[in-house]
Amino acid sequence: MSRYEQLFAKGEGAFVPFIMLSDPNPDDAVEIISAIVEAGADALELGVPFSDPVADGPAIQGAHVRALRGGATVQQSLDQVRTIRERYPDLPIGMLIYANVAHTRGLDRFYTEFKEAGADSVLLPDVPVRESDPFTAAAERAGIDPIFIAPAKASREVLEGVAANSRGYIYAISRDGVTGAENEATVEGLREVVDNVQSFGGAPVLLGFGISRPEHVRDAIAAGAAGAITGSAITNIIDKYVVDNRVENMDRLKRELSDYVSAMKQATIAS
Repeated sequence: MSRYEQLFAKGEGAFVPFIMLSDPNPDDAVEIISAIVEAGADALELGVPFSDPVADGPAIQGAHVRALRGGATVQQSLDQVRTIRERYPDLPIGMLIYANVAHTRGLDRFYTEFKEAGADSVLLPDVPVRESDPFTAAAERAGIDPIFIAPAKASREVLEGVAANSRGYIYAISRDGVTGAENEATVEGLREVVDNVQSFGGAPVLLGFGISRPEHVRDAIAAGAAGAITGSAITNIIDKYVVDNRVENMDRLKRELSDYVSAMKQATIAS
């Protein structure tokens, strides 16, 4: 069984935090990610800093900028993934990376490098499923699960393509727009989003966008999702402690993150 299959076989909802690699610098990022895993994260979605993150709202855009301002590189990201994999050999690790990174490195090299570093999956948020064939083929050659986004109001054709091409899980978004904790997921419509995606079969569904509080996680699980992804709310916590591309008071940051992640994870169990 793959790491994702093992995760979803547990029979409880999954809490999956998103964290930007190299934010605010590689060493601090690894320490932050480790604290989040120890607090109960079931899997990770890790971002690679990019200059034009079109799918992201202000919080995560800020994380991209901070990391790049500190000199972040793709090689640094690979090194961080490798360190995290060594620490947590059984943890599913997904990557969220913009397509220009894959094009620049060459698709086969790109997917092989992240596979060898320890990644299980790659989501390219700016590649729609209708244009995905070369990416999917390269991912599968490297042994990487390709992940695609199921938009909240997608057509039948799009959802069929997402279900057919996604491995590991399907990233269903709870609402239109970009990422952001300030635009909350609404209870109304979550069931419809999940049902629409699941009607075409495919991998388990994780709900993202606007998931920032434990009640959002409970609502996602109650709507039939296998779990929930949270990014902007975590990024906002990290941002409070960053000065000049370093964390001030790492112990306090880790305590706040641990409390937050523990509460979000508990919501998957309480569901």
